[in-house]
Amino acid sequence: MLSTATFYPSWSAQKKPAKNSGQQTTDHFVGIHEMVDIGSGASRAIENIHLSRYACYLIVQNADPAKEVVALGQTYFAVQTRLQEIQQMDEYNQLDSDEQKRVFLRKQLRQHNTQLADAAKNAGVIDLIDYAIFQNFGYQGLYGGLSAKDIHARKGLKKSQHILDHMGSTELAANLFRATQTEDKLRR
Repeated sequence: MLSTATFYPSWSAQKKPAKNSGQQTTDHFVGIHEMVDIGSGASRAIENIHLSRYACYLIVQNADPAKEVVALGQTYFAVQTRLQEIQQMDEYNQLDSDEQKRVFLRKQLRQHNTQLADAAKNAGVIDLIDYAIFQNFGYQGLYGGLSAKDIHARKGLKKSQHILDHMGSTELAANLFRATQTEDKLRR
């Protein structure tokens, strides 16, 4: 556990995104009782909560950035995210072949699509048909109005084949950018 917090009024509201994304809230929000001195040598128990790094992230991303502590927390997580991106780019740049780069980007896109699905669910996209429509609008935005079905046909793919498995590294990178930007916007 990274932090102990006594300042946040609604823990249930902060647990909801964790729960909606399949996380065990008890892994990230652990209630505790601490003894504190109250004067003249006496002490009493107060309720508190230990937060995981993930819980801290959820709290600062959903809190008021006008508060200095929140702004500092958001800056911290933004810097950590950027450092992770730089590390991933270093890994990518060390790959020798275009096929290795394509596989690397496909793996990144798979991970980000999972995160995008979680963000969409938290934003109210619940049903599978709604998520398919949501994804289709993403493709239309990137491909000049072409739907997933249109792209599928243009690539000459069978019904069982996935579009993303038949993209080169440049096209995957564009879709990765689309997914990360959409996820970021939904979370904000």
